[in-house]
Amino acid sequence: MRTTLNVLVGSMLSVFGLVGAQTASAADSPSMTFFVTSVSPGFGGDLGGLEGADKHCQQLAASTELPAVTSKTWHAYLSASAADGKPAVNARDRIGKGPWHNAKGALIANNVAELHGDTLETARPGNHINVATALDEDGKRINFSGGPISPLMHDILTGSKPDGTAYTDGADHTCKNWTSSRDGSAQIGHHDRAGSSSSWNSAHETLGCSPGLMQKWGGGGLLYCFAIN
Repeated sequence: MRTTLNVLVGSMLSVFGLVGAQTASAADSPSMTFFVTSVSPGFGGDLGGLEGADKHCQQLAASTELPAVTSKTWHAYLSASAADGKPAVNARDRIGKGPWHNAKGALIANNVAELHGDTLETARPGNHINVATALDEDGKRINFSGGPISPLMHDILTGSKPDGTAYTDGADHTCKNWTSSRDGSAQIGHHDRAGSSSSWNSAHETLGCSPGLMQKWGGGGLLYCFAIN
């Protein structure tokens, strides 16, 4: 009888210990510093410029009502071309230094170099943006290629080259610096990239800047958001 009681007590302590460990682990998880927007901030490629896109990231972060998230400053991962006497803006220069984690605490990248694979050392392991980790502000997956939910939403607006810089070829890769839902096109990345042929930030251009043309290839005007502090 005493042996049975000891076994039961030991089992109960083990369960409580496991629960305690899980709770501590959850409490120790890094706060969210990266997410994919669950909805578009505007109408197709018209995001209200970089400022409007940043505001959208900030508002979605605030919707979590988590102090560790809402207290941060959030920027959209977007480049802008030189225009009207203003210099080009590189997406990589406006997202802080890292490290960045998703809503579940999973590491996305330790720094800007790792995020973009600037060196052989950082390019080999690469960053950790994929279908399982590119979560929205509430920790939910974005509709992905081959997934059970439609419409497909894997085109994420960036306006950037693979190294995170703005294009300098004179063509419009940013829907007129994120102010147009009609003219131009936008460079996008795939959050659900598979293999080496698909880039998280520079996979291809959209057919146009309207919501309809973006959706034809699987886009919904979504953005990557990074905490810069």
